Amino acid sequence: MLLFSFLVAGSFSLGGAAANDLAPTALNAVRFGLASVIMAAFVYARGGMSREALKAPWRYLVLGGLFAVYFVLMFEGLKTAPPVSAAAVFTLTPLMSAAFGYVLLRQVVDGRIALALSIGAVGAAWVIFRADLLAVLAFEIGRGEAIYFVGCVAHAVYTPMVRVLNRGEPVLVFAFLTLVACAGVITLWGIPEILAADWGGLRPIVWVAIGYTAVFASAATVFLIQFASLRLPSSKVMAYTYLTPSWVILWEVGLGQPIPGALVLVGVGLTVLALGLLLKD
Repeated sequence: MLLFSFLVAGSFSLGGAAANDLAPTALNAVRFGLASVIMAAFVYARGGMSREALKAPWRYLVLGGLFAVYFVLMFEGLKTAPPVSAAAVFTLTPLMSAAFGYVLLRQVVDGRIALALSIGAVGAAWVIFRADLLAVLAFEIGRGEAIYFVGCVAHAVYTPMVRVLNRGEPVLVFAFLTLVACAGVITLWGIPEILAADWGGLRPIVWVAIGYTAVFASAATVFLIQFASLRLPSSKVMAYTYLTPSWVILWEVGLGQPIPGALVLVGVGLTVLALGLLLKD
């Protein structure tokens, strides 16, 4: 999950740079199509998959559909939301994931975890509102952040649903079939945008974003989060997302963007504190 949080952070920065060049459905259809091909090669190299894994294919449609909603709304939100602010919205998913974990799996959250989730949510809100107390009091959330928040709800449901729907399939096979379902859902969803896209006129950064998200922020992260979801409570799996704003700041600085103000960094510090509390035995 530590690796997951770093790889996901890159998709915010690169996705923000490419979000206005290509419709979210078109970008993600290509991205998940490539990711499915990559994952298929790994599955084949590991001996393929059994017929048992193909039973109840509706399970993969549920998981793939949740992922499709999340990623399409993420890129839609990044059209107007700054990457660091969007990453802060993402850190609200542990709180929601803990709630869905209780509803679906009866995973109980103790006092320390509840405190950590609350601290993390405060830190995330501080970054989302750009350390502006007046904006907090007015509760003025940008359109991009609001759109992405809906996607994060889908991601929060996804985490416990992995454990609910897995019937003993190997993680690699389960992740591959989820990716295929996600690619299919997004392709059907975005046929008009895919056909209307000017594929030959895209800037190089868009192809970099597609390549990065396909390999590292799709194939790799789907495997990593499913591996973790089958071994850790939902709230602890998503706890690592509290590192995402910090990673995004490093990504942004690496790509030539200015460092956020000191007050915004206070919110980032709170999210890191929340991570420490969540991971403490």
